[in-house]
Parts: sequence; C-alpha cells; structure tokens
Amino acid sequence: MNTIAVLGAGGWGIALANYCSGLGHRVALWEFDPDEAERLRHERTRSSVLPGVPITAGITITADLQQALDKAEVILLVVPSHIVRSVLRQVATIVPTPQAIMVNCAKGIENGTQMRMSEVFAEELPGLPQNHYAVLSGPSHAEEVSRQIPTAVVVAAISEEIAASLQKMLVSKSFRLYRSRDVVGVELGGALKNVIAIAAGICDGAGFGDNSKAALQPRGLAEIARLGRKLGAEPLTFAGLSGMGDLIVTCMSRHSRNRYLGEQLGLGRKLDEVLNSMKMVAEGVRTCRSAVALSHAFGVELPICQQVYHILFEGREPRTALEELMNREIKPEVWF
Repeated sequence: MNTIAVLGAGGWGIALANYCSGLGHRVALWEFDPDEAERLRHERTRSSVLPGVPITAGITITADLQQALDKAEVILLVVPSHIVRSVLRQVATIVPTPQAIMVNCAKGIENGTQMRMSEVFAEELPGLPQNHYAVLSGPSHAEEVSRQIPTAVVVAAISEEIAASLQKMLVSKSFRLYRSRDVVGVELGGALKNVIAIAAGICDGAGFGDNSKAALQPRGLAEIARLGRKLGAEPLTFAGLSGMGDLIVTCMSRHSRNRYLGEQLGLGRKLDEVLNSMKMVAEGVRTCRSAVALSHAFGVELPICQQVYHILFEGREPRTALEELMNREIKPEVWF
C-alpha cells in the first residue's frame, strides 16, 4: 500500500483517485475550491465532468493542499497544463524539496515560454531530483477507465527504476502500463495530438468525410514526429501509445473534448461561443499557439497545426484551410 495525492478533482483526477483507491492505496484528492471540495465530500460525485461515477468512500477529499500532500509517496498532478505552474508554486511552499515521485498527467505546452511540463516542474521545484519526475500519458478517457474498460498507457521517466516502480504500483487487469525513458517524446505526443484532434473534429463538422479524416491522422503524426525529433525525442515513441494511440482515440472518440470543439467550429460556431459552453478544458486550443511558436522557433513545418491556428484565432473558414493543405507543393511521403 502506498500513499498517493491526486491534485485536481476534474474527471481524470477523480478517475485516477478511484482507480488508485481500488488498488488498495491510501488516496487524498485535492480540489482547489473549498466550497466545491465541501460539496464533493457530501455528494461524492461530480456529474458535470464524470456523470454516474461516485468518488470512492475511502478517498479523502480536501481543499487543504498541505493535508493532501501529507506523507504522500506519489503525487499525481492532474490539472490543465496552463495552471500547472501556479499549482507547483503552492506545492513548493509546502514541500520545498519534495522526495515523493511527481507524476505529471497534464497534456500541454505552456504558452509564452513554450515549455514542456517537465521543464515547468524543474523551474518551479528546483529541489526535485530529476529522476523523481515522471509523465503518464496515452489513450485513456476518464469515462472508460472509470468503467474498467481495458486501457493501456505509458509512464516515462529518465529513471528506469522509477518508471518500473510506478508500473508495479499502478498496473491491474484493466489498466496496463508500459514504461519509457523518452520523457520529451511522451510529453510532446500527449500535447500535440490535441491540436490534430481539433482538425479531425473540424473535418467531422464540415462534412469532409472519412478519406479526409484518415489522411489527417498519419500526416498529423508526421508533424508531431518532425517537431519531436527536433526537440530531442525518439521518433519511434510517436508510433506508440502516447503518439499514435492517443492520437487515434482523441481524433475519433465521442469523449474527446478537442474533437468536439473542432466539430463545433466545423459546423460554423465561433471559438468563444464553443469554449464558453464547455465544462471541461480543450487543451488543444492553447497548445496550438505553442506548437506554431515552436515551429517558427525551430524551423519545423507544421502545416496542419498552422491551419488549425488560422481557424482558431484568425477566423479562417475550414474549407479554405483544407484547400490550402491540398494545394501544397507535391512531395514524397516522409514520416519525419
């Protein structure tokens, strides 16, 4: 039995807290809003993000970060990527040199700095041993993990020992973990697939058809691999769970927030209108800004991400974006 703190009581945070508790671990679930934490303690459910899934009775729910972190051996950070830094600053005031294993479950790239989450962790928790950071990623919708639908994910850490220990701690007959040492690749795959999923949703909403969507996914994966290789990732990582696996599920699933957002844009709705109507965060919107900034900084061509950017932030019509993609210079099919 281990003591695990789950920071973030959204759908994925609740799903992971329930899952870890079901394995016999002691679990504290942190919700930043005291009023919401109190409601969750009484009602034991958050139907707005994970309907029909009760929070396991043995889980401690608290808005007190110090209480959540008390004696924690593993800390799962399960908040949107754009607030990871602010949460880590709070963690740092409580545990200046944390010895727990920190597991990032956010999928995004910070706007402005263009930092991956491991870089944000290193900056905000300078006392954290480098080998105590891990990232959990892969095709894992909270709705399905909560129903014990067979799921496989990847945990990446520079330390083989840490990755292996997390595997043993979290594996079950319904939740299989593979390990990797390619932290850069796993982080980028989990983040950038959300941008391609927005494009896939646009295809759905605009009625482009199966051919268009099927072409989009491997070409989107090629973009992710190109940028990943430039940033130091192992290209084959993107053929795995945090690359192709997560890309497929996010582009295709009815549970996908990013695909849904793209679909609504394809149907003609405006970005602000769609975002204001959503109860959960579509990480791909912010990540698209960072992806385009990285493409310019490193001289990497990301035509799909660039067209998604034009649609999201410059009002370009989906059909115009598709025409530009289709009319690009012809070339050999190169994966990266």
